[in-house]
Amino acid sequence: MERTWTSELPQRCGERVLLKGWLHRLRRLSGVSFLVLRDGRGLAQVVIDDDALAESLDRLPMESVVEVSGLATPAAQAPAGVEVREPRVTVLTATAAAPPVQLFQPSLRANLPTILDHAPVTLRHPRRRAVFQLAAASMAGFRASLNARGFVEIQTPKIVAFATEGGANVFPVEYFGRRAFLAQSPQFYKQTMVGVFERVFEVGPVFRSEPHDTPRHLNEYVSLDAEMGFVSDHRDVMAMLRDAVAGMAEAIRAEAPAAAALVGAVVPDVPAEIPCLDFLEAQRLISAATGEDLDGEPDLAPAHESWLGEWVRREHGSDFLFVTGYPMAKRPFYTHPDPADGGRTNSFDLLCRGQELVTGGQRLHRYEDYLAALGARGLDPEPFTSYLQAFKHGMPPHGGFAIGLERWVARVVGAPNVREAALFPRDLTRLTP
Repeated sequence: MERTWTSELPQRCGERVLLKGWLHRLRRLSGVSFLVLRDGRGLAQVVIDDDALAESLDRLPMESVVEVSGLATPAAQAPAGVEVREPRVTVLTATAAAPPVQLFQPSLRANLPTILDHAPVTLRHPRRRAVFQLAAASMAGFRASLNARGFVEIQTPKIVAFATEGGANVFPVEYFGRRAFLAQSPQFYKQTMVGVFERVFEVGPVFRSEPHDTPRHLNEYVSLDAEMGFVSDHRDVMAMLRDAVAGMAEAIRAEAPAAAALVGAVVPDVPAEIPCLDFLEAQRLISAATGEDLDGEPDLAPAHESWLGEWVRREHGSDFLFVTGYPMAKRPFYTHPDPADGGRTNSFDLLCRGQELVTGGQRLHRYEDYLAALGARGLDPEPFTSYLQAFKHGMPPHGGFAIGLERWVARVVGAPNVREAALFPRDLTRLTP
């Protein structure tokens, strides 16, 4: 008999079915028992009215792997309105130990460190699993949006010869007797590939050796990167980013509505035009409201982003806000300056519900400008030789952005800690599981 997934049971009422999955729970009642089977797509209720079978299952540890054949029958109280009767149960794998947490509870009754320590098991919980169904839908939406707009997906090296940003926040690795690093971002490669395809994107891991221990930072995360050529300025990039984020939100609604409902996710509406504030105006608003003196500050603190999130929701009814015109001092050397003010940049951050979600902007595209920018920062151009090849041989005005997948998912589900949106998070202290 061909296997039936739990999600397919409503279409199989009146038929004999074969389910395969895990023993999620066994409920013993007087005269009848209920086996709840979990597979990769949901739950199914199996009615056990054979006392001998119920007794044998009662001795079986939770999370044992079983195969159940029986008759799919309408039942209003069962998941999806269908239960399985007249079952035959085969044990495929009996567990060697009871699970460290009770997976049948509606929510995991454990603190976050315990949940992460036991991730190979706790990720099986339906609510934990749902978070990563939202991540999968988001990646699919990102890809679909950019594919529809003529982008080509690329994959770039994650072992590199030098730091992308020219800083020290990189993880060194030994590479056949030479010193190499884990890539901070695909920035140099995606810019190079603008000279090949004009529009490119990548979904992949990036690594930041930053000693943060906050609810919003990871040392390895999934970055959704895009780069596009022949832009007028950073506003073209912002318009493309808006469409990509809208595609991610729509993909969750279309592909994972049950997962979103299970975790109580409020998928943000992306307005046709996202509100935008100049960096200096944002500082003035914050200063006027809080009394803080932000004159000369080159960046926004998390508390300032949170304040702006409340402001844009109140004033514009939006979960999103663009902040543009950041000072050059806080942007990478390849950032294009504002033609009207060389101390500021054609760059932006996109805030989502009061937290930075995306950084992007227009890049330099002339070879001589790169030499000048590196010199202004005291950086030797020699390590950047291969990167600079593209600009020596003609590059169009271009720009791009990078979305942190885990931050996006955490914003969608309302998670207070980004680690809740990472399968196996890597941070200042965590290297396992």
